[in-house]
Amino acid sequence: MSFPEPTVLECPFDYAEALEFDPELDALARRGPVSRIRLPYGEAEAWLVTSFAGVRQVTCDPRFSRAAIVGRDYPRMTPEPIVSPESINVTDPPHATRLRHVAAQAFTRDRVAAMRPAVDRVVAGLLTAMAETGPPADLVTHLSVPLPHLTICELLAVPEADRDELRDRTMRLLATSADARRTAAEAKASLRAYFAGLVPERRRAPGEDLLSTLATAPVPEGEEPLSDDELAVLAVTLILSGNDTATCQISDIAYLLLTHPEQCAALARDPGRFPGALEELLRFIPFRKGVGIPRIALEDAEVEGTLISAGDYVHVSYLAANRDPAVFPDPHRLDLERPVRPHMTFGWGGHHCLAAPLARAELDSALSGLLTRFPSLRLAVAPEDIEWDTGTIRRFPVRLPVTW
Repeated sequence: MSFPEPTVLECPFDYAEALEFDPELDALARRGPVSRIRLPYGEAEAWLVTSFAGVRQVTCDPRFSRAAIVGRDYPRMTPEPIVSPESINVTDPPHATRLRHVAAQAFTRDRVAAMRPAVDRVVAGLLTAMAETGPPADLVTHLSVPLPHLTICELLAVPEADRDELRDRTMRLLATSADARRTAAEAKASLRAYFAGLVPERRRAPGEDLLSTLATAPVPEGEEPLSDDELAVLAVTLILSGNDTATCQISDIAYLLLTHPEQCAALARDPGRFPGALEELLRFIPFRKGVGIPRIALEDAEVEGTLISAGDYVHVSYLAANRDPAVFPDPHRLDLERPVRPHMTFGWGGHHCLAAPLARAELDSALSGLLTRFPSLRLAVAPEDIEWDTGTIRRFPVRLPVTW
């Protein structure tokens, strides 16, 4: 079979208009399931896979390796690569299996259920403080930013005096401007050094926290225990994830519900519907820009009728896959009654987010608690007057003024 030479498309993926779907990404997906693109940073062009079936294939096929990108100037959205070379996010089996086995023990259904009361207590405290401040109040300041950060810091038993500084370092890693590269690299090294200092302490005197659980987790026969450095990188990954997805999604979900008042009121009357509605909200929201971490084809492979040659970079778009009409009819419509089916907001395959159960617990607690505590909640400004982030890879309101 012959394959035509593809057109290379420049893709800044800098669209940041509220929660509208990126028209450039939508146009790419409509052109076909696989496109050839160039991103703002990195040494080369890349393939971009946008269909649900294509993304599922790439994320589950061992011929596409994340580990192979280590040490290379791979195509990406940020000037400084976000992940460390030893991160669980850039490993392949069997090393990835070993890391994920240890990390997964921290996020089992039973362990997350045990965490839920602590999450609920944090939410209740934050909402009480917001009520005492009185309307109007900024939901980002009072809930979206502090909840995920406080939760992951609580779970890792990070001393309170260090928490603000850790969050500042984390935010520096997500910047997209070219002049942010040095500060992002420094922030990543600083976070890694911080947790490298905590790990030996938790090995010597383990507590009930997540880092102690990871440090003392039983090792399957024939495998080596995780090193201090591996655990430090894993902790950085967890705190980065905790401050990224959940922070954005709390604000984004609140914005969507408050701009769909009839659907919001229906959920407020029947909070039991929220877990199912949450899955549709997660599917629908473009919570980041563009793409994440690529893979490299280890051998020639065909994806959705396109030949990808050995050595080529391959990006997938979970955002586009979540809007694939072959899987989600009328995909650009928010339908809180849509039957629940798997989506790709937390990734897919071997790199599906291990902490997704915790993120869901945080979102359920935060949003259901918000709607119950403030049944008359509404935006304090017109939707067009809300300021949205334009300086990072994320999509979220910088401030979300609400009243009740």
